[in-house]
Amino acid sequence: MAFFSQFPKILYDITGNGTRKVLPDIFRRIKVRSKIKDNFALLDKYDVENGESPETVAYKVYGSTDYWWVVCLMNNIVNRQHDWPLSYSAFEQYVADKYDNPGAVHHYEKLQESGHTVSEGPADYDHYVEVNSDDTDGQSVSNYEYEQRLQDQKRQIQILNPSYLPTFLDEFRKLIRR
Repeated sequence: MAFFSQFPKILYDITGNGTRKVLPDIFRRIKVRSKIKDNFALLDKYDVENGESPETVAYKVYGSTDYWWVVCLMNNIVNRQHDWPLSYSAFEQYVADKYDNPGAVHHYEKLQESGHTVSEGPADYDHYVEVNSDDTDGQSVSNYEYEQRLQDQKRQIQILNPSYLPTFLDEFRKLIRR
């Protein structure tokens, strides 16, 4: 089922000339409750592979590209260009375009002394704290490493367990039509 076909229709004057057209009410927004996002029984972790799109992930997990929007909604992906991980080649081009010197120092960091002090996965850098360049324990992080970390975080998404998809779709339809 197409994403926007589920939205209620409204009359809208696109050009401002008094001629109205029937369009999906795209101003409606449904947000996944944090209770659902925090429920590990409903969600599975998924690592986005190089070049995969939301459609590819939806096909692999749900058997249809039609559920790309479920993948995006579960991960609060609003802008595909900025919220979804880049392919390796697109990432290399992005870094080259953004930085004159990708190997230059982006910032310095060191391990935290209290709180979250160990990594909880390959894309977890919360156990580091940013410090000044003159901190004796500080280690440099290059522009390239910084951008790679952001991509690594984007690659780790959560997928709604396929057994809950029909229930989720029913609830979505009810909420979007209110």
